[in-house]
Amino acid sequence: MNNETITAAQKVNQWLNQCVEESGTFFLTTIDGNRPKSRPISFHMLKDGVNYFGVGQMKEVYRQMKENPYVEITGLMGKGKQFIRYYGKAVFEEGEDGAKLSKEALEQPGYPVMKKIYAEGTGHIFAVFHLEEAVCEKRAMMAVLEKLEV
Repeated sequence: MNNETITAAQKVNQWLNQCVEESGTFFLTTIDGNRPKSRPISFHMLKDGVNYFGVGQMKEVYRQMKENPYVEITGLMGKGKQFIRYYGKAVFEEGEDGAKLSKEALEQPGYPVMKKIYAEGTGHIFAVFHLEEAVCEKRAMMAVLEKLEV
């Protein structure tokens, strides 16, 4: 894939991959009441030009996102000298489409613990979401290096 044909979503996916490769994770920040809450996550999946993420419906993060869907994903890259900020409105995939995406997400390689937590019969549901009204910034300490409307 050359840079002339890469989409904004593909570039964001590359940056997320770089964060996971270099730092092992990236972080999802939500609002709980009037306080920020961040937690490490690493699952992401690019499908049909959309970056998807997921959280457990049984977790506080899901409740927080339903109450206030505006979130931010941050991650370190460039050996800690750069980072990304990907922020927007989290939209959960519902119904049959959501169930299909959840199943597909759990089949992705590299997430064996996730497969066990959300295995059939556990009662746990992996809720898949994407960001709308989204912006992704690749940043250095004092500068925005690249900004994408996604």
